[in-house]
Amino acid sequence: MDMILGQVIGEVIATIKDEAVHGRKLLVTQLLTPKREPIGRPQVAIEVVDAGVGDFVFLVRARDASFAVVPNAPADLAIVGVIDHWDTVDPGSLELPFGESFYT
Repeated sequence: MDMILGQVIGEVIATIKDEAVHGRKLLVTQLLTPKREPIGRPQVAIEVVDAGVGDFVFLVRARDASFAVVPNAPADLAIVGVIDHWDTVDPGSLELPFGESFYT
């Protein structure tokens, strides 16, 4: 399962939904890079962890998204975590020095 970074940027009002998602919020999300830059167009995701507008979130796609809603629901994108705080690390700082095979 791949986790995707995103930010909730809006809400969706739907008067008619599939019974499996009845009572769940649908939120508009913008997918992000680790540097918080937007990727593509905003997408609607089903919410299962009490996220709200402005929150940075983790999302899952496809089959993993349908598993996030119990019982399984017809969902292609689901919010499965709210990010309280994150620090980014330069990927170069994780590289081992030449000749080393592990960190001690």
